[in-house]
Amino acid sequence: MDRMATKTLAEIYLKQGHFQKAYEIFKALAEKDPLNCEIQEKLKESKEKLYPPPYSQPLQSTDEKVRYLEKWLANIRKRRRG
Repeated sequence: MDRMATKTLAEIYLKQGHFQKAYEIFKALAEKDPLNCEIQEKLKESKEKLYPPPYSQPLQSTDEKVRYLEKWLANIRKRRRG
């Protein structure tokens, strides 16, 4: 891990939408300091941004990805209608 990887950098990545980078930094920081509740919470937050519930891990198949994106599209259309 890069020596410049800090909580602040990870938070910037999180705010900018770079969820994978944020997750990797928070994971490394959590491994260094597993009792730090703030880091644990940020790790959880970045993981949820990276893999939104109900998925706690990456989608594997193309069919899974298509179904997931179709749900997002349906929700967007529903919100636009009203």
